[in-house]
This record gives sequence, structure tokens and C-alpha cells, in this order.
Amino acid sequence: MKKAVVLILLLLALALIAKSLLPARNPGAFDVVGFSRLPVLVNGRVKPLDTVARSSLLVICGTTSNDSSKSSLILTPDKRELNPNEWLLDVLFRPAQADTYQVIAIDNPDLLTLLNLRREEGLADRRFSFAQVEKSLAEIDRQARLTEPVEPQVRSAFQKAVVQLQSNIILYERLKESLISSDSQNFLAALFAFQNTLGASVEAVRAKQAGQPFDADAAQKLIENGQRFDQMARVGYLLAVPPVKGEADTNGWRNAGTALLETFQTGQVNPHVMAYAGLGHSWAGGNATDFNTILRLYRDELVKSFPLALAKCTAEARFNAMKPFNTAMTLYVLAFFVAVFSWLKWPAELGRVAFWLILAAWLIATAGIVTRMWLEGRPPVTNLYSSALFVGFIAVGFCLGLEYFYCNAIGSVAAGGIGFATLLIAYYLSLGGDTLEMMRAVLDSNFWLATHVVTVVAGYGATFLAGFLALIYIVRGVFTKSLDQPTADALARMVYGIVCFATLFSLIGTVLGGIWADQSWGRFWGWDPKENGALIIVIWNAVILHARWGGLVKQRGLMCLAVFGNIVTAWSWFGVNLLGVGLHSYGFVESTFLWLILFVLSQAAFIALANLPLERWRSFRQP
Repeated sequence: MKKAVVLILLLLALALIAKSLLPARNPGAFDVVGFSRLPVLVNGRVKPLDTVARSSLLVICGTTSNDSSKSSLILTPDKRELNPNEWLLDVLFRPAQADTYQVIAIDNPDLLTLLNLRREEGLADRRFSFAQVEKSLAEIDRQARLTEPVEPQVRSAFQKAVVQLQSNIILYERLKESLISSDSQNFLAALFAFQNTLGASVEAVRAKQAGQPFDADAAQKLIENGQRFDQMARVGYLLAVPPVKGEADTNGWRNAGTALLETFQTGQVNPHVMAYAGLGHSWAGGNATDFNTILRLYRDELVKSFPLALAKCTAEARFNAMKPFNTAMTLYVLAFFVAVFSWLKWPAELGRVAFWLILAAWLIATAGIVTRMWLEGRPPVTNLYSSALFVGFIAVGFCLGLEYFYCNAIGSVAAGGIGFATLLIAYYLSLGGDTLEMMRAVLDSNFWLATHVVTVVAGYGATFLAGFLALIYIVRGVFTKSLDQPTADALARMVYGIVCFATLFSLIGTVLGGIWADQSWGRFWGWDPKENGALIIVIWNAVILHARWGGLVKQRGLMCLAVFGNIVTAWSWFGVNLLGVGLHSYGFVESTFLWLILFVLSQAAFIALANLPLERWRSFRQP
């Protein structure tokens, strides 16, 4: 029986890992996967179209996948499901059809009333098509202009919804103008006609300007094309035309409209624009053979001049499809329950299984972090999202060490809980769009990102781990009879050792941050909220150590102080960002307030629980 259970658990883990490694498949005859790996420059970073599709959908409708949830489906009017890349292809090359897809999220009831929309008219009662809101664009713009003078912190729910809707619509319209002119029925034919008549059209315009006889039709067509290309240049979202000088020219990327305007000087339509126009013509016409041929030839040309960009974009698209952090999160949950169950039955066998599951999840998450570092060319922590990943990496790494030495499943339980929690936090932080964002100027230093930021976040992870171990002590002591003296002593040693590490790294990281601040802002310390938060973590960890050294607290007191450390660290990590002030206010995440309050209350409840008289603790209750 034991062997069968162990085998089933291991096979289940292997199946989860194997599933994540399966390559992405094309949904039909078109090489959608190959198209999704083409490089473009967006928001200062070269990324694959796959990332553009996923992040754009996250922003516009809050989802990227067509799973079983109705609210996350991308449906055509004929109820055909689309993946993000198919949706992007339709937006780029069949905009009239894409306008009918219900992807624009509108939740505010007052805004729905303003737009004369009813919830039941939308997909999952919250998503509507561009065609449904197009008639109200002028009113949306008017309401957004009225909201502009109002500070973001004091805007009403309606005002926030209007601004968000306007931003989403602008993004959608910019996507439509990225590669072809959305008002052109056959953009490829229009480009060929433009190329063939360019010389005559230019001569006609020159003759008109010189007051000589001219071909009015040719001159008018040139003017119309210039206006169309200028519109694409001003609005186009994707910088899909790579630099002429190759990969070294990182500032040379431009959008299709800008490249087409260059035709008036060069006399030749840019071949990259022609390639995308050909892809668009084939996609709109349903010609998979031509689409795949053009795509293959275009990729062959790109690899000659942009091998690194193409390799990174291919790797990033595969990374997106594999979703390593989702796999790791599932394994952490499985390991957590296996480890908890090992306290009840088969401790040796299930304890080993839990350890190997944790190790597998940690290695997968580590591979994901390393891949992100390679793609971004940065140290592991660059924003709140990556800080959540790294906190989990540090904490679970410590847990693996604890479990290796103590072999009592405590490390595995802590690893499963913290690993899952940090990846869940990272998931919700990712809903804002692309997580491999460009660095702000003040943060654009790999040296300080690799020293100050990594060290401070390691301190966060260690402090959280100490608090989680204390929670295990409290829960096992109050609700079970499993907290015997050896286990209690082991937990106390674990918490003490982790707090020592947390104190050291928090202190070093805070000092390094002051040095960085002195170089960036001309002062070592300015009592900025984020700086104060980092200092509070150092002080609180020092309080824990001095209280223990001075005999002011015993085991229970140590655990209560460690749990309160969770509150201190959570406030320093997220809470100070809610203030929206200071030089570190770039980390502002408004939606975290409620969850932060709930977390604080939960930790306070555990502290209160720990202060129950010992006779109320099941582990210490006398028979």
C-alpha cells in the first residue's frame, strides 16, 4: 500500500511536469505558433508577438487563456474559441471581424448605463465587443477628459472605470493600426499599387507645386497614401520593423507606418512591411499555404541579421506556453498536503515524497527565474512581480536545507505553503500585463539590483519563513497533540537561525540601499516610506534576537514575535506602496490594500491564539 501511494504521487508529479514541457501546437493549418514567435519592440523591449497577445488580453479583459471558465473565453460570434495569438492575428489583419469579439471588460454598472449596455448583452456579464462600445466613443472620451483633473487616489469607482476603459480602447485601436491600415480592404494590393505608381505620383505632386499641368488622380492617391501612412505611424502600437543596422541598433525599431513614410525617400516599400502585408492578406483570405510560406521565408531572413532577438523571442514564447510557475505552484500544493499527511501516517515514506516534490517544484521555479533573467538581461528582482518569485525562491531554498537536516516534514510543509503563497501573489501581480517590463531610470543599474535589491528581498524571504515556521508551531500546538518537546525545540532552533539570517541580510541590504540612494539622489537617507519600512524590518528582527538573548521571551514568545514579523515585512513589502508617495512610489499597487488588511488580521489572530493558556493547547493539555 505504501509503495503504491508513493508511486502514484510520483507519477502524478511527473505527469504534471511532462504536460508543461509539451510544445505549443497550431490550432489549425496556419502556423500560428511560428507567427507568435516573431520579434517586435513594445514599451522599450523586444518581445515575441505571443507576449504581446497575452499581455494585451490581460489588460483589455483580464485573461490570456481559453480555459473552461466562461469569463476567460475568447469567442467569435459563431462560438468558435480562439487562443490569444489567433485573436491578435484577427485584430491585426481582420479588424472588422475582431471588432465583434467580446473582449473589453466593463464591470461598473454606472458606466454600463452610460453606454446603454446591459450585463446580459456581454460575455460572462462583463465583456463587450468594440462594435458594442464604438457608438459611445465620444462620450467615453468626454468623461475621461472630465476625470483627468481629479487625482487618481480620490477618483470614484466610475471615474476609474472610465479611464481604464478609455485606455483599453486606445490599446485595442493602436493594435489594429500596427501592421496594416485598418480601413484598407486589401492592404497588400494597395502597397503594390503604391510601389508601382510612386514615381508618377511624386512627379504629379511636384508638377502641381510648380504650377505645371499634372495628373490629379496620381497626386491625390499619393496624398491619401501619405495620410494613411502618417496615421499608422502616429497610432501603431507594435514596432515590428527591425533596425537597418542590425541588432546592435536597439533604437532603430520602428512601426510599419514610419517605415512606409520612409518610402517617399527610398523609393522602395520596406520588405518587412511587405512581408507582414503578405501574411495579413493570406490570413484574411484563409490561405494557410501562402501564410506559412511567407512566414518561413521571413523568419529565414530575420535569422540572418537578428539571430539573438529571434532566439530570445522563440524561447520567451515557449516559456509563456510552458507556464513553469503554474506547474511549480501545483507541485507545492501537492507537496504541502503530502507533508502534512506524513505527520499522521507513514512519516518516512511520505516525508521523502514531499521533499522530492518540493525539490522538483523549486527547481522548476528556479529555471523560470533564470530564464527571466536571461530574457531580460537583469538580476532576478526588478519589480514587485519578480520580488514575489524571489521571496519564494529564498524561503523554499532554506526549507529544503531545514528538511534535509531535520527530516521531520516541517521544512516541506513550510516550503509548500510559502512556495504556493508567493507564486499566487506573483500570479495576481502579473495581471497588470507584461512582467518583463523595462526598468525605470532610477532602477537601471544591474550592480545595485544584484546587490541591494537581491539582499533586501532575501531578508524578506527569510523573515517570512521564520513567521511561517512560527505558525506551524502555533497550529500544531493548539489544534493537535503532535507538538512534543523535541519538535518544539527543533522549531525554536529553526526560527532563531532564520531570524539571524534575516537580520543580517536586511541590515546589509538596507545599508547598500542607502549607498545607492546617495549615488542616485545625493543623500544616504531621506526617511522615505520604503526606506523606513526596510529599517523597521531590521529593527524588528533585532528586537526578536535581543528578546531571546535577554531571556525576555521563551518559545511561545519567540513564535509570537516571529509571526508579527510577517506583518512588519508585508507592510514594508506592499503596504508602503499604498501610500503612493516618496521616491519609491513606483511600486504602487492599489488592489493589494484589502488583501494586506486581511493578512494582517489573520496574523494578529494567530498571535492571539498563541497567547491562550497552555492548558488550552492540545499538545500541552494534561490528560
